[in-house]
Amino acid sequence: MNRRNFLASSALLASGGVSPPLAGAADALPADDMIRKYLAAETKRISAKFLDGATTKAEWEKSRDRLKNELLYMLGIDPQQMKLTRSSLKATVTGTLTRGDVTIDNLHYQSKPGLYVTANLYRPKTAGINPAARKGKLPAILYVCGHSGRGRDGNKTAFHDHGMWFASNGYVCLVVDTLQLGEIAGKHHGTYNLGRWWWHSRGYTPAGVECWNGVRGIDYLRSLPYVDGEKIGVTGISGGGASTNWIIAVDDRVKVGVPVSGVSDLECYVIDQVINGHCDCMFFHNVYQWEWTTALALFAPKPLLFANSDKDGIFPMSGNKRIIARLRKCYDLYGAKELVDEHVSKGGHDYREDLRLAIFNFFNTHLKGDKVAAKDTQFEKIEGKLLRAFPDDKDIPKDAINATADETFVAVAKVELPTDKPFKGWKAELVKQLREKVFRALPEKVPAATYIPRVHKLDELETEPSIVCQSIVTVLQPRLGEADTFVVLNPDEKLDETRALWALKYPDADLRGLYPRNSGKRKWAEKNPPNTVARSLVLLGQTVDSGRVRDVMAALNAHKGKVRLVGSGQAGIIAAYAALFGAGLIEEVVILDPPTSHRDGPHFLNVMRVLDIPDALGLLAPDIKLTLLGKSAKDKVFDRTAAIYKAAGAGDKFVRE
Repeated sequence: MNRRNFLASSALLASGGVSPPLAGAADALPADDMIRKYLAAETKRISAKFLDGATTKAEWEKSRDRLKNELLYMLGIDPQQMKLTRSSLKATVTGTLTRGDVTIDNLHYQSKPGLYVTANLYRPKTAGINPAARKGKLPAILYVCGHSGRGRDGNKTAFHDHGMWFASNGYVCLVVDTLQLGEIAGKHHGTYNLGRWWWHSRGYTPAGVECWNGVRGIDYLRSLPYVDGEKIGVTGISGGGASTNWIIAVDDRVKVGVPVSGVSDLECYVIDQVINGHCDCMFFHNVYQWEWTTALALFAPKPLLFANSDKDGIFPMSGNKRIIARLRKCYDLYGAKELVDEHVSKGGHDYREDLRLAIFNFFNTHLKGDKVAAKDTQFEKIEGKLLRAFPDDKDIPKDAINATADETFVAVAKVELPTDKPFKGWKAELVKQLREKVFRALPEKVPAATYIPRVHKLDELETEPSIVCQSIVTVLQPRLGEADTFVVLNPDEKLDETRALWALKYPDADLRGLYPRNSGKRKWAEKNPPNTVARSLVLLGQTVDSGRVRDVMAALNAHKGKVRLVGSGQAGIIAAYAALFGAGLIEEVVILDPPTSHRDGPHFLNVMRVLDIPDALGLLAPDIKLTLLGKSAKDKVFDRTAAIYKAAGAGDKFVRE
C-alpha cells in the first residue's frame, strides 16, 4: 500500500517528553516559567479526574448520559441533534467505477443543509445489485481521513486502498473527506495560525464538524439496503483517529472502534506541548475539564483497538501508555478486559503492514465474526480525479457553506429581553448558564489575591497559584465613603498614559492600575503559529481572557472598600464580568469604547451560545451603575442594555456619554 503523505501541520513536533520553549529561545520572556508551571499544575489536577471520578461500574454508568451530552456540547453540537429527526442527507451518487471485484460510488451528502461531505463508497461488486446473489447484509466501515493533501481530489483519495481492502473482504466501506482537505475546502487552523479566536467565544471547533459528518455518514450507511445496520465500525489515522474517538463516543450505533495514531492525553498535549503539532480539528473545547481519555472510555465495553506507533512524535508513547492503562481500568469495571487491546507498530506516523493487519484482523474478529487471518493485499493506485464526487469545478454547488462552516455550525444565543418575566429570575438563569457553560473553571468564591510589595517598580499580586500580575498603589487604604477607582488595563496599554487619560474624567480619584495576566511586564512568549499557551488553556477549560476575569476578581476581593471599575475596550468588558460575578464592593463600571460583540473579544469558551456583550452588561443591573463612553457607546446594540436596565427598574443607572 502507498505510504501516507500527511501535512506538515501534523508532524511539526518530535516530542521526546521534553518541553520546547514557548517561542524561540531569543524570544523567551520572564513569565514563561510562570505560565508553564501553571499549565502543568492544572493538567495534573484535571488528569486525576479519569472517568469523572467514578470508581465502580454503577458510578460510571450513572454518569455516562450526562458525559455524552457534555462531550457533544464541547464539540459544538447540540445534544438534541442526536435525538431529533435530522435534515435530509440528499445523498447523490455522481459516478461509479469498478476495480476487480469492487464497485466504487463517488457521492456526496449534506450533513446539514449546504454542508457537503464528499465521499467514496467501496462495496463488493454484487452488493446492491442482485439481493439473491449475496448472503445476507454486509458489515460496514466508516473510514474517516487524516491530513493528507490531495488538492481538488480530496484527501479521501489517499486512503482508497483501505476502502479497497474492506470491500474485497466482504465489507461496505464509506471513506469521507474532511472539512479542510475535502473537495470543498473549509478551515481547520482557525486558532492555530489564522487568529480566529472568536471560535472559542462561538463554541466552534472543526472537530465538531468532523464528528457530525461522521455521524451522518453512519446514517447513510444504514440507509443502504445491503448494509447490516447493527454491524458498523469506525476507523481512521491521525486526524481520522481523533474523529474516530469523537464518533464512537457519541454514536451508540457503532459496534467496533479502531482509532489509529490520533489521540493523546493532556499531559502530552499541554505539558510536553504536543499541541504544537496539531490543528484545531484534533480538540474539543474542554469547558467541563475532562481528563482526555474519558471520551474514549464512553465507548466501553464495546470492542476497541487502540493502535499507535512507537516513534510517533505527535502521539508519543508516554501518552499512549497512560491511555491504554486507563482504558483497561475502565473495561475491567465491566469484566471485559479482553475487549480492549492495543497495537504498537515500530516506526513513525504512518501505516505499515503490521498495523494494517492488526486493524483488519480486529474488525474481522469483532465485527464480522471471522477469525481467519487477514492478508495485506496490494491494490493498484486509482487516479485521484476518478474518485471525485464533483468531477469539474463547475459542478461544485453554489449553496455550499463548507468555507463558512465556522459561521453557521454552532448557533449563537438569542436572548429574550426580560419584558414579560420577573427580572430577578431572568438574570439568575443567565448567570447560572454562564457559570455552568462558560466559566466552570472559575471558583464560586475567588480567593483574595496576595499582594507582593516591590521597591522602585510596580507592586505585584498572586491571583492564584503560579499566576502573578502587576498592579499599582494596591496597598493604599480605601478612603472612607468614597469609591476607589481601579483601572483594568489591556495587554499593550501603557500605565502612565492610561492613568492620565482616566484622570481627565476623574481628576480627584486615586487611580489604581491593574494588569491582568499576560500583560504589562508579566507577559509570556507568544508565537503564531502555534499559539501554545492560548490553545493549551482551552484544553484545560479556560481562555486567557477568562483568567483575566479571575485576576480582577482576586484583586478586588483583597480590597476592603467601595470600588469603581474602569477600562477601555476589552479590558472594560473583563471588568464588567468581574463585577457580575460578585467581586468586591463594586458601585460602578465605566467602559470606554466597548466592543459590541464577543466576536471581537474578550473571548470566553461558548459565551456566545449563552449571550453576547449587550446582554452581559445588562446583567449588572439593578445594583451596579454602568457608564459607556466613546463612539461605540452610541451603537444601537446597547439599546438592549438600556432595555434590560429599564426592566430591572434601574433605567437611571445606565448612562451613555
